[in-house]
Amino acid sequence: MSGLTDLLLKRFAGGEAAHAAVGKLAGAVGIICNLSLSALKLTAGVLSGSVAVVADALNNVSDAAASVVALFGFRLAERPADSDHPYGHGRYEYIAGTVIAALILLMGCELARSSVMRIFSPVPVEVSALTIAALVVSLIVKLWLSVFYGKLGRKISSGTLFAAAADSRNDVLATSAVLVSCLCGLFFDIDPDAYIGLAVSIFIIYSGITTAKDAVSPLLGKRADPALVDGLCALILSHDKVLGIHDLLVHDYGPGSVYASVHVELDADDDVIACHELIDEIEDEAFEKKNVRLVIHYDPVVRNDAEQNEAAAVVAEAVSALDPRFSVHDLRIVRRSTKKKLVFDISLPYSSMKEHEKIKSAIDEALASRGLDYFTVIRFDGK
Repeated sequence: MSGLTDLLLKRFAGGEAAHAAVGKLAGAVGIICNLSLSALKLTAGVLSGSVAVVADALNNVSDAAASVVALFGFRLAERPADSDHPYGHGRYEYIAGTVIAALILLMGCELARSSVMRIFSPVPVEVSALTIAALVVSLIVKLWLSVFYGKLGRKISSGTLFAAAADSRNDVLATSAVLVSCLCGLFFDIDPDAYIGLAVSIFIIYSGITTAKDAVSPLLGKRADPALVDGLCALILSHDKVLGIHDLLVHDYGPGSVYASVHVELDADDDVIACHELIDEIEDEAFEKKNVRLVIHYDPVVRNDAEQNEAAAVVAEAVSALDPRFSVHDLRIVRRSTKKKLVFDISLPYSSMKEHEKIKSAIDEALASRGLDYFTVIRFDGK
């Protein structure tokens, strides 16, 4: 399978088409493996009368259904951008994850109901060699699937496949619990079957909740991957003429479809045409190296204004004294009004966004103590 994956990545040059091709391969393998396991365990569970084995079999049915949804999710996600969806259809993969979570939750709740009924109305369980063999085979296959999904997930950086790998690891634990239940009944004349079935159902419900959280989060606009943010910042700042960056925004429209915007500070005395060429170069580099469609806003920075430099130093000192996590950018003096304005932005954690008045007062006092008389205009940015 690894060789086939490498072939797909090579054929599609590692782009969005490769992402979809590998994802569809994982979905197809998951469908075949999980349907086979569910048929085997369902047969063994019905013959033995074990609700725990049947629960584990139905868990594999939900896994197969999840693989079907994932397969269609990858197929829909690879559709190209159109007039109605200019950013592509990549978020279908996240929607597929949400549907998978709903299926898992539904299955878990039904199994919990069946297990509780079995607790109050016990039925004898007859464990056979077929039952034990079915569970052992399931353990081996699920361990392999966990490794398989994990390798593919790392190759194409797919959260869906990472979730599938984690789910397969969880299935190993669930099936192990069922196996222990069967062995207890076989060797010690103990029948924890219904209770193990209930435990497995609770485990399935927990897995569904976790899957739902992971699937919905990117749809709601979760914070960008710190590694991607750090990589973009390092790429931009590697250019000598770049004095600083701020207001980096990353928008995820699905795996392989990431857009970003950022303000880049350049010396106001530099040639405008040269600055524009540098911005184009950085945008192209971000797409080539990070697969991010970057849009840059050019911020000219005045560096030889003594008055502005003094005001900037005072503001920076005051802001740092309030909280080292605060940072100042886009500072400039507007001299076209009766009273000079000092305009700037402050980036601060979202938890501090309600402290506007306190921060402004501290800055105004710091400026006044140095004899600097400005009307401050401050814009606060969360980070």
